[in-house]
Amino acid sequence: MKFSVSSSDLLKQLQIVSGAIGSNPVLPILEDFLFTIEGNQLNIAATDLETSITTAVEVQSSGNTSIAIPAKILMDTLKALPQQPITFSINEDNFAIKITSAYGQYKLAGENGSDFPQIPTADDVHTIVVPAPVLAQAINKTLFATSNDELRPAMTGVYFQVANNTLTCVATDAHKLVRFAYDDIADTPDATFIVPKKALNLLKGALPPGDEVTISYNRSNAFFTFGDVNMVCRLIDARYPDYNAVIPADNPNTMTVNRSDFQSSMKRIAIYANKTTNQVILKITENSLTVSAQDLDFSNEATEQLMCTYEGDPLTIGFNAKFLIEMLNVLETDEVKMELSTATRAGILLPSENNESEEILMLVMPVMLSN
Repeated sequence: MKFSVSSSDLLKQLQIVSGAIGSNPVLPILEDFLFTIEGNQLNIAATDLETSITTAVEVQSSGNTSIAIPAKILMDTLKALPQQPITFSINEDNFAIKITSAYGQYKLAGENGSDFPQIPTADDVHTIVVPAPVLAQAINKTLFATSNDELRPAMTGVYFQVANNTLTCVATDAHKLVRFAYDDIADTPDATFIVPKKALNLLKGALPPGDEVTISYNRSNAFFTFGDVNMVCRLIDARYPDYNAVIPADNPNTMTVNRSDFQSSMKRIAIYANKTTNQVILKITENSLTVSAQDLDFSNEATEQLMCTYEGDPLTIGFNAKFLIEMLNVLETDEVKMELSTATRAGILLPSENNESEEILMLVMPVMLSN
């Protein structure tokens, strides 16, 4: 059985799918791509049993077949070839594979495609449709706030909440929290689910710039479909913390400051902060923000002063500089607002204005000031 395909078209699809292959697979066949030929369409799949990606590419085929092909050697071969048509010849008795290019022939051993793990199918699902740029924004603005603490599995993913025509995505590690909401989805039953970090990282890299993404979900899996690509991931089976309970409702003090100036200042001042706490101190008075840090162990100290607009009582509060810099990095407006109450309560970081249909809120816990 033979099929022919453009080497560059095939490589492009393999690069999307290859992210699902784990670094230490529990089964040898999980190091392979599953190639399934149906007519003149090649369906390609890869999985680590938690996350699976499938895609398709047009080929010229002499029949139908299913075979597992070692991923690394195939990818390395295609990367080393200039763009050209290549032909795969498959021996369906012993699963030997011969690849023919303009330069010569390359032989490798495949495996029986029927031994490849079954990719979950979208059974008994609810579905929403989200513009790809919106989903990319949701991922980019929340993923950095997820936790790496495996003892709290719920926090290692992003919480998706569907309610009242709104998709809300939340991430937190108990020190910082991000909530992104998009309020223009079609009416669908309320639901909540937690998507693992790996799947979202892969999704972020594969999303097309202007397409729509169909998100389907049931109790165990989420399915993300766009173009010829379908990603399936097993959901995190855990209860997400009540994130609304930690967002302070009454914040009488509001500061507005230039985002890039504030971020640049934080980066410079953080150099002089204690490397354990990364504590920077914000002293805010009318029209003036003083940013300072010190590391008593090494006698390091730095202070800068910025212009700001401030409504409220004078306030001195400490934060982890690393967290603030990360948050300012994903906000895109020229100015940002900080809503504050006291030195011991969380601060709220907001863009100066939200895009239509989108809303983002970031929360950061304070670092206690030492007397």
